[in-house]
Amino acid sequence: MDETTYPAVAVEWLVGPDQKSVLEIGAGAGGLTAQLVALGHDVHATDPSADAIEKLNERLPGVRTSTATAERLPNLDSSVDVVVCRRFSLYDEDVALAEFARVLRPGGHLALVIETHDVKIPWVRKFSRLLNRGTAPVEVPESLVRSVQFGFVEDAQFRHWSTVDEPDLCDITLAEPAVASLDPHAQERVLAEVRALYADYGRGRDGMQLPSIAHCFRSSVVENPWSVPTREGAEGEETDPASTDEQPADGPGDGPADGHDDGDLLIDFR
Repeated sequence: MDETTYPAVAVEWLVGPDQKSVLEIGAGAGGLTAQLVALGHDVHATDPSADAIEKLNERLPGVRTSTATAERLPNLDSSVDVVVCRRFSLYDEDVALAEFARVLRPGGHLALVIETHDVKIPWVRKFSRLLNRGTAPVEVPESLVRSVQFGFVEDAQFRHWSTVDEPDLCDITLAEPAVASLDPHAQERVLAEVRALYADYGRGRDGMQLPSIAHCFRSSVVENPWSVPTREGAEGEETDPASTDEQPADGPGDGPADGHDDGDLLIDFR
């Protein structure tokens, strides 16, 4: 189960320094959710997987949760300050953007996160190949660039290191969309290759350093560019705390385990 976390500076960049109401899309096992809660935000976590939501409820029993997709959210119109979404490409982007614009309050913003691994390190490059990840640079999603419902896009990158062992690599592998879509037998073949890779490069229980880059994008909602479709009857679908709303290199990389660096770039696509 994916428990991805990010440097604190990245989380603050995504959401802002003040406490806000945050709708998280694709929360998974709640790694980012826990970080948002720790910063004092009022978080409503959603995920398409009922199993993921059940585990998140066990981990963070005070957090509101819903089993929901980005394309059909349970929230009322203009009800949240920030929408945070990882793996945006998994959804119907245009439909999801319309939903994000619907639930955001005037002045609210959308925050997207796309995480990649630093393939300059040989073992990481091999790992990425096993995940069938492309090597093209990460860019602002085209659907967001052309959307009239959101304004100019800010872009920042945050590099960070994490210590991973064999089970961690297997969890990362299974959370990768290209692997998650495979049948169980094909998934097991990929996992066998991942375990073999760790056996070649790993340090046993001490783990190895995985360098990652969080590509973050932030864009404010445009007030009434046209009438955004509303969800009739959405009221009451938002869940109470802790409840579920059912809805249709040739060696390990070296680097500081908790270190990160970042760069910030403002891009006006208009």
